Amino acid sequence: MKPVAVIAGAGPAGLTAALELLRRSDFRPLVFESDSQVGGISKTVNYRGNRMDLGGHRFFSKSDWVMNWWQDILPVAGSGEAVRLGYQNQSRDFTAATLADELDSKCMLIRPRLSRIYYRRRFFDYPLKLNSETFANLGWVEAARLGASYAYARSFPRRAEVTLEDFFVNRFGDRLYRTFFKDYTEKVWGVSCTEISAEWGAQRVKGLSIMSALAHAVRSAIRPVNDVSQRTVETSLIERFLYPRLGPGQMWEEVASRIELAGGTVSLRHTVVGLRVEGEHVRRVRVRDEGTGEERWIECDAFFSTMPVSRLVELLKPDDASVLQTARGLPYRDFVTVGLVVRRMNGDTPKDNWIYVQEPDVSLGRLQIFNNWSPALVADPATVSLGLEYFCREGDELWCQADGVFIDFAAAELEKIGLIRLGDIVDGTVVRVPKAYPAYFGEYKHIGRIREYVDRIPNLYTIGRNGMHRYNNQDHSMLAARAAVDCLLAGSRDKGPVWAVNTEEDYHESAGAP
Repeated sequence: MKPVAVIAGAGPAGLTAALELLRRSDFRPLVFESDSQVGGISKTVNYRGNRMDLGGHRFFSKSDWVMNWWQDILPVAGSGEAVRLGYQNQSRDFTAATLADELDSKCMLIRPRLSRIYYRRRFFDYPLKLNSETFANLGWVEAARLGASYAYARSFPRRAEVTLEDFFVNRFGDRLYRTFFKDYTEKVWGVSCTEISAEWGAQRVKGLSIMSALAHAVRSAIRPVNDVSQRTVETSLIERFLYPRLGPGQMWEEVASRIELAGGTVSLRHTVVGLRVEGEHVRRVRVRDEGTGEERWIECDAFFSTMPVSRLVELLKPDDASVLQTARGLPYRDFVTVGLVVRRMNGDTPKDNWIYVQEPDVSLGRLQIFNNWSPALVADPATVSLGLEYFCREGDELWCQADGVFIDFAAAELEKIGLIRLGDIVDGTVVRVPKAYPAYFGEYKHIGRIREYVDRIPNLYTIGRNGMHRYNNQDHSMLAARAAVDCLLAGSRDKGPVWAVNTEEDYHESAGAP
């Protein structure tokens, strides 16, 4: 009998772990996903032929292993211009000459990246550029004040970076922080930046600063980047990325198919509802079929969890009340995407992949233009497919609005800020995503209690965004999954390499973040 690994969740982390186990061991992975499709937050929702990417997923990583892993699943198609992938084992040029007469639907496209800020009913480059357009939008007086504020922050930085506000002010100055970061960040998280740990900035903004943005602008002007790997470029500044032709869900649907062809199983609409720990190990997992309501116990040799760690701890029933208290108090941020199909936008359709909406008179947080991610996402090329993203909390007023009411509300907001006319709307839908963003405030300060507790169970591996309560990108989730498989196959009890993914050790050492 082959050893069995039960995997809770068919997102990037769970599916990567399953495929790696099949490729590298005798383990038979059994993946259980409570949703009706794979991909987690990286799934693609198909509404009447219009495909929606929930949150926007650039397929880009500093890891050669991840970039090669993706291309093994979906090869990169030609881009119509000479573009060098530039990462290990895949450094050849891709040009129009490499394309077949018809583009294979199972492929990755090389896409240009553009994201801007919409503020004062105007577009600002993100990150901000010191050009005539920026100065015209801000006004020379305000631009001078922003510069003076930045100079002051560099001369007199906040020595202890404890909060996210400290992190932003030290890198951009107080005035720029209050103009372009504070309101949007608080719209996303629903709390003040003074309540969010600086650790969030270390993981999400990483090396981005005024100086890094300026240096990148100068380098790009002198020698444009024609290399998808963009090794010397901060992640927030990349100019190209890979993208599945039919959206991110296409990648994970293909991975799920390969898992089943190799002897694993991926069961949709099945939820892990119980765990049995015997001695030190997870020995049995209880799974419920959401279609029939039937529950059954499954024996296992290893358990990989991508479910919210708060739920995992509830199922483990720890004796330590403080661990349970921390788990129950971990905060999350949920979001809603309103998909709108319109005949046209006001003026020329922006070329942006997504737009950060900083306008204080609307609740809208971010706007995606799906045509610019991949033309194949849009059913009718004569229309524009939009994703309006709202950040909220499950059960609050926004979350609980009826779909029709929410569509009307969102459309009215987009008209209010001058981007569409209501008469141009063709269709709309609403998609709610619970626990989309693990939050870095409240009981998060005690997350170490949970890590210490779950790491005592040798054959339990917590991976993925919710499994680790860490705001990971999908490549980070994949790297954590690989590290967990490494740990299992090596028979190691040290989970340190799993938790080390997507941590900025240099930042922690220099700034003393909590």
